[in-house]
Amino acid sequence: MPTPSLTALPIRRLTLRDLTACADLSEDRGWPREEYKWGLLLAAGKGYGIDDPDGGLVTACVVTEYGPYSEPDLGAIGMVLVAERHARQGIGRRLMRHILSAMGTTPLTLHATPYGRPLYEELGFKVAGQAEMLHGHFAPGGPKPAVSTRAVTADDLAAILRLDEEVLGTDRTHLITRLPAFADQFRVAEENGRITGYAAAWPNMHTHVVGPLIARDTETAQALITSLAAGTDRPLRTDIDVRHEELRAWARARGLAPVALNSVMTYGIQELPGDWTRRFAPLTVAAL
Repeated sequence: MPTPSLTALPIRRLTLRDLTACADLSEDRGWPREEYKWGLLLAAGKGYGIDDPDGGLVTACVVTEYGPYSEPDLGAIGMVLVAERHARQGIGRRLMRHILSAMGTTPLTLHATPYGRPLYEELGFKVAGQAEMLHGHFAPGGPKPAVSTRAVTADDLAAILRLDEEVLGTDRTHLITRLPAFADQFRVAEENGRITGYAAAWPNMHTHVVGPLIARDTETAQALITSLAAGTDRPLRTDIDVRHEELRAWARARGLAPVALNSVMTYGIQELPGDWTRRFAPLTVAAL
């Protein structure tokens, strides 16, 4: 039988049963397999993909929705991948048009590499900001942070969820409540019994990703990163909003080198909701 045209192959919802195929697709494009992250995204979000008649996936992506379950007020698109053997044939464009149609009037956001940005601009996404990826072994130094941090307890979760929704401008309960099991470290900053920030470090291949990172100010963000770094021998990776220039300079001085500069893009809204001054880094650039 002749191989069906790629334009005729159906786009379907992915599930956790597709985790290995998604990781294979990442590896095919020269990305890390990131099975651990794929597992979170497929569980908390909605995966979409096209099956390759020869095995594996032609393309895949994940959309994580936020806000009311029945009427999300924001969706984050991530892990948009097309197999190398099917690249430059319009498959990514077809998948993205399907996502835009499926999401209807829900505003969307994504982090775009310089390579992917032209496609997203063609589809109507606008650049709303930038995030700098930093990576390296953290080198302690400088004054000891004055801000107090500690490990999260079960009693903290309600306050963390309130703070997160206040800062992000949307409800991320389905993601934040997964952090105690997903992250190797989950810490809060506290002043006079009030939580002023929180951060997690979760394993991704040979690194620990610092994210999300929510903090009252730069000093609090520094204290949280320092406390997380003290709990691991792995290199750290984080993606900091470029407007937080002081934190970026501090992180570079502590050994985290710039790796990439990606565009934060939006569709249907001019900018992300919430308070960017307290939003330092996402849980992952594939979500929010």
